[in-house]
Amino acid sequence: MGFDDLLAANTTYAASFTDTGIAGAAAKELAVLTCIDSRIDPLKVLGLAPGDAKIVRNAGARVTDDALRSLTLAHNLLGAKRICVIAHTECAMVGTSEHDLQARVAKAANVAHCDVDLLPVDNQLATLATDLERIRNSPLLQNVTDLGGFIFNVRTGELTQVL
Repeated sequence: MGFDDLLAANTTYAASFTDTGIAGAAAKELAVLTCIDSRIDPLKVLGLAPGDAKIVRNAGARVTDDALRSLTLAHNLLGAKRICVIAHTECAMVGTSEHDLQARVAKAANVAHCDVDLLPVDNQLATLATDLERIRNSPLLQNVTDLGGFIFNVRTGELTQVL
């Protein structure tokens, strides 16, 4: 399949592209960490426009070391004073074990073993609370003014603050 479809779409996009002059800083002073699930459009979910927020995505919306790296840069250098972490309903990372998830990945990749920590979620609310604590405890994120944990319902579009 390649990338011909993407390059063709970009050609159309670029033909009418106008530089908006949007700054690199987060205009709404917001950083969002959410899942890679393609049903989530963070800007639309939050009523934002390009340039309003820094968006960080990973499987399960987990506060990993790399997510902390991005949030640290967003906060300290790019104007994000608020951070919201958005998990979602029907997440494939919820309700499985590390062992089972690694076995499924190894089988799909046709390898003997998956040695990547995939960080599945047993209890979504407890994991979200633990991940928010990682942000609170980071010495580089002490000046965050607002921190919240949310669940996005992929069937209704509703966003609920749970923490």
